[in-house]
Amino acid sequence: MKVLLIGTGGREHALAWKLAQSPRLTKLYAAPGNPGIGEQAELVALDVEDHGSVVGFCRETGIDFVVVGPEAPLVAGLSDVLRDAGFVVFGPSMAAAQLEGSKGFTKDLCARYDIPTGAYRRFTNAAEAKAYTTEQGAPIVVKADGLAAGKGVTVAMTLDEALSAIDDCFDGAFGAAGAEVVVEAFLDGEEASFFCLSDGKTALALATAQDHKRVGDGDTGPNTGGMGAYSPAPVMTPAMVERTMKEIIEPTISGMAKDGHPFTGVFFAGLMITAKGPELIEYNVRFGDPECQVLMMRLKGDLLDILYAAATGTLDQVSAEWSDDVALTVVLASKGYPAAYDKGTPIDGLPATGAGEKVFHAGTALKDGHLVATGGRVLNVTATGATVAEAQARAYRLVDAVEWQNGFCRRDIGWQAVAREKA
Repeated sequence: MKVLLIGTGGREHALAWKLAQSPRLTKLYAAPGNPGIGEQAELVALDVEDHGSVVGFCRETGIDFVVVGPEAPLVAGLSDVLRDAGFVVFGPSMAAAQLEGSKGFTKDLCARYDIPTGAYRRFTNAAEAKAYTTEQGAPIVVKADGLAAGKGVTVAMTLDEALSAIDDCFDGAFGAAGAEVVVEAFLDGEEASFFCLSDGKTALALATAQDHKRVGDGDTGPNTGGMGAYSPAPVMTPAMVERTMKEIIEPTISGMAKDGHPFTGVFFAGLMITAKGPELIEYNVRFGDPECQVLMMRLKGDLLDILYAAATGTLDQVSAEWSDDVALTVVLASKGYPAAYDKGTPIDGLPATGAGEKVFHAGTALKDGHLVATGGRVLNVTATGATVAEAQARAYRLVDAVEWQNGFCRRDIGWQAVAREKA
């Protein structure tokens, strides 16, 4: 099977690495990819925003299956264009991708189908949003409605912080994404990430993970796209997974179908495990980044098989098996991230990796044959172990062997789970 993978980040490197292990794969292309992905795939200099050029490439090379990694092409309707041209695609339609493309869309869906989530209001006017927020008080959550590269959410612990976040949205800090704002109740509990495939009617539960969004140790500082993750998440017990499927995932699948845009692809449910049980924080319509990296390290079966089944309505015919090992990834980011940072800084050396270890490229490029950092989040240093503490220790040993002067990371990824193991 000839496969085209769309994307350029750490998530896509993890997907490429796992897809390349499939005996069904005959050729893997990636557009535009990165130097790490280039180890597994032939890189193609396609402009993925030019849907016509993507379709043309697929026709010229006889692509059998397209896997869309990031959210932006899905929200822009790339999967619709490819399907209309006769290609099999993993990823939801533009209408279904609104689950991530519009926070308000998802909250309204939750309200219609009694899916547990925080109380909310939608606003297109700063004064009204501020009045409601002042009435509710802090802590409270302010979200830009649209895609903001993981930076449009403020968990405000003070009223001033919340009002400032509203100003940021309406003053254009997040571009068009902030033209509408969702203000929602603060949920108290432990966060977890849950992943599930859907072919529009059948659900296949995958695995759980826990992400670390804050930039600093001890969960301090501003939110980022994610500074590390581990899988599985201990808070997601079998009983909690079952409740999540019944109370959140299954009503979403049936609700989306009833509303006329059945969902095919992967649900990435950001959850808060509260005293009442699982509540939905938000949906993403693609694998998480960096959660995908730890999921792919633990997946035992053929990724190509299960993604193709989700895309072709045959999910009831496949299953997913997972290693009992813990996988943990540490994000090495450019100094200054998530604010301004220097681009093009040299990465002088990466460590050799053994079994159960991998350094995924997230924001790298080759310049005159030398590896350089081009993004905020640059490398995902990943390792497995029998315990969270063992996976953590192995990952940080690799981190310390990376030769990159402009890099930094959190030193406490997995801290909650390590504390649980010691308790």
